[in-house]
Amino acid sequence: MTPPRHALKSPALWGHVHALTVLADVGSFTAAAQRLGLSKAAMSQRVAELEQAAGVPLVQRTTRSVQLTDAGRQLADATRGAFDTIDQAFSGVQDLAGEPAGRLRVTAPVALARQTLVPLLPGFLRAHPRVRLELDLSDGLRSLAQEGFDLAIRHTAHPPDTHVAWRLRSTRSLLVASPDYLARRGVPDGPEQLAAHDCLHYPRPGEAVAWSFEPRAQHPDAPTGPARLSVALRGPMTANNSEVLREAALAGLGIALLPDFSADEALARGDLVEVLSGWRPVGGFGDAIWAVRPHSAQVPVAVRALVAWLRHHLGEDSVK
Repeated sequence: MTPPRHALKSPALWGHVHALTVLADVGSFTAAAQRLGLSKAAMSQRVAELEQAAGVPLVQRTTRSVQLTDAGRQLADATRGAFDTIDQAFSGVQDLAGEPAGRLRVTAPVALARQTLVPLLPGFLRAHPRVRLELDLSDGLRSLAQEGFDLAIRHTAHPPDTHVAWRLRSTRSLLVASPDYLARRGVPDGPEQLAAHDCLHYPRPGEAVAWSFEPRAQHPDAPTGPARLSVALRGPMTANNSEVLREAALAGLGIALLPDFSADEALARGDLVEVLSGWRPVGGFGDAIWAVRPHSAQVPVAVRALVAWLRHHLGEDSVK
């Protein structure tokens, strides 16, 4: 029996409409279910019940993709703003309690999170027991708004202008090698000598396999000469993860370019040695760690609390 047309007015279906807007944003039943805290089967059932109430198909399903029909897109577009308003209003009510609470979804690159973020999270969660943290580790850039993340941690020189950005700490890139490798192959005196060394490189699509350098201003070992040098590289290994490159350098495979947070502990132990300290690598990694989120009228108190916690423990006092 076809439901009466007034069935959509039932509050029981409001959550179903919200599920459709999430599906429209993420394009996957699996991702939408994860964002809403549902099983994939429950997510599919909500959409099916909504289609039955609407009397028209709202979603086109294939083995590889999910797309909304024109009717589904019209419904999602017309109601998304209302659900955003509800979400902001509820966050405002939660803030009245003065205590961070609720689910907090954070995305961060794998190596950066493991080395700088994860060690700080147990203390944060003990300090704020009403917060439930969902941490997504991915080296791909995630769409915060579309995938429902409250915050992203980024290692970059240029946080997006379209987002609010808090500077968490400054970083620097440096060349490192094991004492064993340097004893076998010699210590390079300048960037041009890297061409004769085994170099461990972080590959990036569309970029040449090369490192660029500038003299470090006011460094005691700062060289005189060209303002910038670029050197083509060769080596036994590349990897798009700084932890992997660090381990390769520790094993004596070559000279690696690393962010400081990947190298600091090994340098302090003497397991790695900095190379060409008078030169500053250019364009290898970001020069700061940032917390970013889309612009919104109100920043949830849990987000503010996590940013404040990270800035305090990572030691950054300035805000972009």
